[in-house]
Amino acid sequence: MFNKTCRLAAYALSLILPIALLSACASLPGATLETVGQRQIELRLTRQSAPVVVFENGLGGTLDWWAKVVPELEADTTVLAYNRPGYGRSSPADTPRDGQHVVQELRELLRQRGLAPPYVLVGHSLGGLYMQWFARRYPQEVQALVLVDSTHPAQMQGQGASEHWPSWVRVAFNAFTNVTAKAEFQAIDATGQAVLSLPSYTSGPVEVLSALHPMQDRSNPMAEHANHLRSDLVNLYPGARQVWVDSGHAMPLEAPQAVVAAIRRVRHQAASPTTTTMPLARPKARQQKELP
Repeated sequence: MFNKTCRLAAYALSLILPIALLSACASLPGATLETVGQRQIELRLTRQSAPVVVFENGLGGTLDWWAKVVPELEADTTVLAYNRPGYGRSSPADTPRDGQHVVQELRELLRQRGLAPPYVLVGHSLGGLYMQWFARRYPQEVQALVLVDSTHPAQMQGQGASEHWPSWVRVAFNAFTNVTAKAEFQAIDATGQAVLSLPSYTSGPVEVLSALHPMQDRSNPMAEHANHLRSDLVNLYPGARQVWVDSGHAMPLEAPQAVVAAIRRVRHQAASPTTTTMPLARPKARQQKELP
């Protein structure tokens, strides 16, 4: 019983660890503060050739999470990384923190910066859920979609619901997150349901990067639920490719080259629409894994 409790605690801690890692992650220099409507938005924009690659951060994350990814792309690609309202130097959030509002604010930012579609959308964790909403709601504006260990639309249902977390994890979550992250967290289920209510995105290539390390933990219902959804996400996008990456959830920091490679692949696929891809089977054991 003690060992099972320890494993459950370790798994639950992994849910909030990426937020705690923010203080130790690399820095992305060159960010500026720009006026967008009535807000100030912190962003890093490099203008090169089309299409525009747009990065969306995870829960509690800032644009610094992409510090090892952006420099690999910006020599020949227009790249936008930014902080949503409520993060970094951006203005405080003053609207609901569901996917619809987050995406509408992002589209306003893109328009005001003169960044025309179509876009290559790249989202990590909760940012991946927001990018799923974007791609499904506005498929004509999206050239390709890269989901970096993304939140599944059903993440907060069943065993994933926060009431199944140990009480100390809820305390730690509240301690590590700001008011904006708490509001985003509360809206995850509503955002997920909104995503599933829309037709799947099929207008361009989709690459699903899935973290392999968490798949080794099947010690409790929470872990099994999360691992099932990690495997299932690719099934929501017909023809999508799933790549299992030798990484934990903090993939932009732990395995940035896997993210870079995925972005380059979907750009190439979008430029060669006759190219087809198929999902890669989920690894059956630790030794069986797909690396980009």
